[in-house]
Amino acid sequence: MTADEARLTIDESAGEEHPDSDELRTLFLFEALDEDQLDWLVEHGRVEHRTAGADVFTEGEPGTCFFVLMQGTITLSRMVRGDEVEIVRTDQRGVYSGALRAYLGDEQVEDGQAYATTMRAITDSRFYVIPARTFSTQIREWFPLAMHLLDGIYLGMRNTQERVGQRERLLALGALSAGLTHELNNPAAAAVRATASLRERIAGMRHKLAALASGHLDPAQLPELVKLQEAAVERLAKAPKRTAMETSDAEDEVADWLEDNRIRNGWDLAPVLVGGGIDVPWLSTVAGAVGEANLEPAMKWLGYTVETEMLMGEIEDAVARISTLVSSAKQYSQMDRAPYRVVDVHELLDSTLVMLGRKIGDGIKLVKDYDHSLPAIPAYAAELNQVWTNIIDNAVSAMEGRGVLTVRTVRDGDMVCVEIGDTGPGIPENIRRRIFEPFFTTKPVGEGTGLGLDISYRIVVNKHRGDIRVISEPGDTRFRVLLPVEGDPPTIEATT
Repeated sequence: MTADEARLTIDESAGEEHPDSDELRTLFLFEALDEDQLDWLVEHGRVEHRTAGADVFTEGEPGTCFFVLMQGTITLSRMVRGDEVEIVRTDQRGVYSGALRAYLGDEQVEDGQAYATTMRAITDSRFYVIPARTFSTQIREWFPLAMHLLDGIYLGMRNTQERVGQRERLLALGALSAGLTHELNNPAAAAVRATASLRERIAGMRHKLAALASGHLDPAQLPELVKLQEAAVERLAKAPKRTAMETSDAEDEVADWLEDNRIRNGWDLAPVLVGGGIDVPWLSTVAGAVGEANLEPAMKWLGYTVETEMLMGEIEDAVARISTLVSSAKQYSQMDRAPYRVVDVHELLDSTLVMLGRKIGDGIKLVKDYDHSLPAIPAYAAELNQVWTNIIDNAVSAMEGRGVLTVRTVRDGDMVCVEIGDTGPGIPENIRRRIFEPFFTTKPVGEGTGLGLDISYRIVVNKHRGDIRVISEPGDTRFRVLLPVEGDPPTIEATT
């Protein structure tokens, strides 16, 4: 039994107080009703009293009654981040709250509909109270045209929000898929090119080995040459990083040595050897090991060895890049994972940044400032990725391809704070107040639906009991998403 039903039962057992029709007519909500309608309200409603400081109804309780203030002062408040935030304070007679959607009727109001706010009496107060379903049935009979219009407005807005929200998610998915395809194509193409070159180099190694075998190489020297080949591979792994000038000087030095030792096409071979960390003293060691007669095929064989190792390194890097992209895509979509689980927000942020890498582009500098000491938090991971996507996408659009995108994580009391900042032109104050409204957008027609931040707000506030705030001035706009470190999943749905 709900608190309202309990009060009604008590009132009935103690003798219910009914309102006076003349007093009801003084309330602006009922002033246009005729006598029969007022009599019906008197018969089916009751008067309830609340002492100063008492709750009239509480946010989250099943919404069973419709309340109209007859006398006193009340407040309406909502819980945000565990804090009670006062929305309105008034002593105006006739203001109303409670089950505000009573007009929708039984076929539209779910049994579990809850009060969206808490009403509290600040002074001793009197209320006209009527059960929501009783009120719903009667006003639909009194005002059928108005009820049809209200039905149309409410249901039309809800359906539009659902359809447009679905369309926005599909468009975002399409953009991410296109970006992911592009990102996968680059390493895949690199791997194909490297594999084709590797095939050519291995064939060259076979020919040079045959040339060595048919020459004057002493069989006893062959093990020494193999050792030199292994040493060349080791030098490649430890090759120093050089500046462009240092690389050019080293290539000139090696090319001169090759030319002095009558190695044909030494200028083509020199960059490969230098890239493998080979220098002139080491080449002199090779010359001493194989002799002058076998020096050219030995040099070419070692050159192919270095190139082969470098190409295999390219293939390994390309395949690792593909694996990273696939892993990020799975992390982003949360494939094969429970919808609600304990997550590391840094993993979610990184997967989103990888997915949006192409959209961010080269003109925007990405700065990540993570506090890795932050604890994992319980969350709907895939939906948080949607929040990061919406905010980062807006930030990138605001900077128009040039600027700094900063992603920072910090601890804020019992909350984890994810801050996403950009160096765009900022959000004017008159717009900032409306950015979380559904269908509000500053983008040109056809480029934005105005639901991205609305969906993000409902995911963070409704579904995670967190908060989302924005601080903005020209050159510094920051969205701060706060999520509780501990908590159970709320039952209220975040998105439509």
